[in-house]
Amino acid sequence: MNEMIVTPAPGKFMASNAISYAHRIGTGLVFALFGSLAGIALHEVVDWISPLVVAVLIGALAANVGLIHSAMRPGLKWSARHILRSGIVLVGFRLSLREVAHLGPRALAAVCVVVVATFFGTQWLGRRLGLSSGLSLLVATGYSICGASAIAAAEPFADATEEEVAYSIALVTLCGSLSIAVLPAIGSLLGLGDALFGAWVGASVHDVGQVVAAASTRNSTALKAAVIVKLTRVVLLAPLLAGIAVAYRRRHKNDATALDGDAKPLPPILPMFVALFLVAVAIRTSGVLNGLWLARLKNLETLLMGMGLVGLGAGVSVAKLRAVGGRPLALGLLSWVLVAVVSLGAARLAA
Repeated sequence: MNEMIVTPAPGKFMASNAISYAHRIGTGLVFALFGSLAGIALHEVVDWISPLVVAVLIGALAANVGLIHSAMRPGLKWSARHILRSGIVLVGFRLSLREVAHLGPRALAAVCVVVVATFFGTQWLGRRLGLSSGLSLLVATGYSICGASAIAAAEPFADATEEEVAYSIALVTLCGSLSIAVLPAIGSLLGLGDALFGAWVGASVHDVGQVVAAASTRNSTALKAAVIVKLTRVVLLAPLLAGIAVAYRRRHKNDATALDGDAKPLPPILPMFVALFLVAVAIRTSGVLNGLWLARLKNLETLLMGMGLVGLGAGVSVAKLRAVGGRPLALGLLSWVLVAVVSLGAARLAA
């Protein structure tokens, strides 16, 4: 007598798989969520502390003292990849092309010069210091655009280790924090006017929060100029990533046609999260969102970015970081000087 084989209905099978997958990544996601919330809470108490930096540190500390167990790894990796990119998409809601247009052609050209000079100059310095191309690319992207967010966006094209990604974020955070104290002092010594000082800060400091902190040491004129210039740099993230993607595909095109069939497919020239970033910019520019919605999106952006960076930090090995040595620190400091000098010259010429 033949036995009847009963197969589950497709809907039940898909639901079962979804529940199983959610259970597999759930523990890590919960840890990433609480780590991000801890960073936000600390930032509320001490506003000069970046919640994103705290998120990376929480992930790295937990991983290196043995608090991350194997069941948490899938969720943390998912957070570092997918949730982080969702946060990058939401960065686009900060940017209005109308504000960028107010700069005028000379100032816009000056910002482009700063980004290009910092990006290629930092990579050249990295080669001179004997550092990997992946680390040099990440540092160059972070310093030329917007710090940790730009580094996370460029990571798929960098062929870098998790330690190199974390080191890059640490460097832009360190130098951006130094800028809050150093740039106002230098600006006073050089006798820079408020608008010129603000433009210099916006063109040279990496993180938006650090830009606000440094420019606020003057007045509202400096702050407005700094924020507009800074957001213009962030708009350039999309074309810069497209260029990085084209270069990556050229380097790895032989891998994609490998005969063994095991080659990893090349990422698209314009990744989906970058396309969605541009959509967010377009929505922000249209003016359909009021201040309340923009504030909510900014808070969600910080939460998602923090969750992603907790996951990124959880992949860091302190022992491997020590093995890298002090050359990355030298690259970070030299790149910091480079972007400060180039941006000051560009700001003077555009004034």
